[in-house]
Amino acid sequence: MAATAPKVLARRALIALTVLTVTLGGLLTGSIVWSDGQAAPKLGLDLEGGTQIILEPKSNSGQSVSAEQLNQARDIIVQRVDSNGVSGAEVTTQGDRNIVVSIPEIPTQQVRDAISKSSQMQFRPVLAVADGVPQPEPSPSPSEEPSAGPSPSASAESSASPAPSPTSTSNSAVNEVLTAESPSPSPSATASPPPSATGGDGATPTDATDLAWITPEIEQRFTELDCSDPTALENLQDDPEAPLVTCDDTGTAKFILGPVVVSGDKIDDATAGYQANQQGAVTGTVEIALSFNGEGSRQYADISRKMVPLPSPQNQLAATLDSRVIVAPQFNEAIPNGQASITGSFTLESARALADQLKFGALPLSFEEQSSVDISPTLGSEQLRYGVIAGLFGMLLVVVYSLLQYRALGFVTIASILVAGLLTYLTITVLGWAQNYRLDMAGVTGLIVAIGFTADSFIVYFERVRDELREGRSLESAVQTGWARAKRTVLIADAVNFLAAIVLYVLASSSVRGFAFTLGLTTIIDVLIVFWFTHPMLTLLARRKFFREGHPWSGLDPRRLGSTTTRYLGRGRFETTPPSSVREPEGSRA
Repeated sequence: MAATAPKVLARRALIALTVLTVTLGGLLTGSIVWSDGQAAPKLGLDLEGGTQIILEPKSNSGQSVSAEQLNQARDIIVQRVDSNGVSGAEVTTQGDRNIVVSIPEIPTQQVRDAISKSSQMQFRPVLAVADGVPQPEPSPSPSEEPSAGPSPSASAESSASPAPSPTSTSNSAVNEVLTAESPSPSPSATASPPPSATGGDGATPTDATDLAWITPEIEQRFTELDCSDPTALENLQDDPEAPLVTCDDTGTAKFILGPVVVSGDKIDDATAGYQANQQGAVTGTVEIALSFNGEGSRQYADISRKMVPLPSPQNQLAATLDSRVIVAPQFNEAIPNGQASITGSFTLESARALADQLKFGALPLSFEEQSSVDISPTLGSEQLRYGVIAGLFGMLLVVVYSLLQYRALGFVTIASILVAGLLTYLTITVLGWAQNYRLDMAGVTGLIVAIGFTADSFIVYFERVRDELREGRSLESAVQTGWARAKRTVLIADAVNFLAAIVLYVLASSSVRGFAFTLGLTTIIDVLIVFWFTHPMLTLLARRKFFREGHPWSGLDPRRLGSTTTRYLGRGRFETTPPSSVREPEGSRA
């Protein structure tokens, strides 16, 4: 039973490799048939070209744009582009004025919005809310006679009428709940309408939640605002220290907001997922988990304590992006630790999109799209062809060396490299469909270099087996003993390569990341091939007569390897003499 154990393990390893290959092939086939996948890997900006978008910053205060602000905006736009699944994009500054975004594809509207609508994120308390679309006026009854002139009393009443009752609307933007990461959302209590939202007494506001911010001028702007008009907010002045009359991002609700209480750059992280209850079990409630930095936590704790006891909608805190409300959840409790949970009528997809807006919304500037043009590949198909030729030439050299050095055993090396190439191709192509990964010229270079790394692993293993044969072991014993010693060396070498790939990917520029990624990917595949293909194949071949008897063309001929205890008798026959029974030379005895 023990003698068959290596054979059984070898077959299991080959089955596992087959299952992995078939799974990747099935995913690729399915993506092509039922989705938008393609049979070839997606190519990067330098090999395929794409779209170049030039963004011009605009400052509401009229101040000049500093280089520090521009660099900070560039870094955040990079995060936004990456969060939308765009791989291989380049974001650079143009002089000290513009930001240039180059994308290796035709960008979707979602990606364009994430890039061009890059503005400050702000948190403001809600003072009043109403329907964003004006309600139709009731038609006069047939019995009424038309008036010859406007009624003075009616006109006076109209000008002095208060803002629409600031109660919650049915809009989803105002139905979310803010809790201090409670395990389950508490239903919001229905509050009676607050006092008149008119600060006509001229009182000075005491804080951001004070209704005294609603002056007659603010009230008139609120009444006249029509959120269904796309140009309604074009000339809006967004002063952080003043109230804001604005709409939500869907145009179905309008708000009066107090001054900014927490700026978006205080957000440390924002994630979306399913909420867990007190027992740790995942529920079906979708939540957005917010965390703030030290100063943001303090500011958020202060405003939450003030807003919890207020009636609706004054207990709602609106997050604005591009001066529009993207979410306005209400507080159910004070949040002292800067860890908030927003729940409501979210889908997982909409929650993730909102979390990205919250997380990457703290830009120091607003931008408008200046131009968008198609760009040609910086390298093109000719360089890709040269890269492929270089890879094939390198593989040919490895094949020639393997056959000269290892003879028939060299075919195991060739087969291993071909299987590794197939796995790499399938993985990169599937990643192109699933994660929009794009192969650039640096990545192609990483694949070419990986051929040498893969060959190194085989050489280490084969030379260990040969060393065991030189010591007089049988081939089956040499394969197992040599593997026990060689696999440690292979794992250490691949660990060093993988560590180098991680360091390059994290610290290097985007132009080098393609090389680092393919280097790390091929290192992992190299380990799989050595453990699941090369060693199992050699284990099975060691039981074949051609290799077991050490044919001169097998590459495992003990005599050719210089074994001092084995004598070749011809026709696949050997005579092995134990080292202890070797006769001593004449005259060696005392």
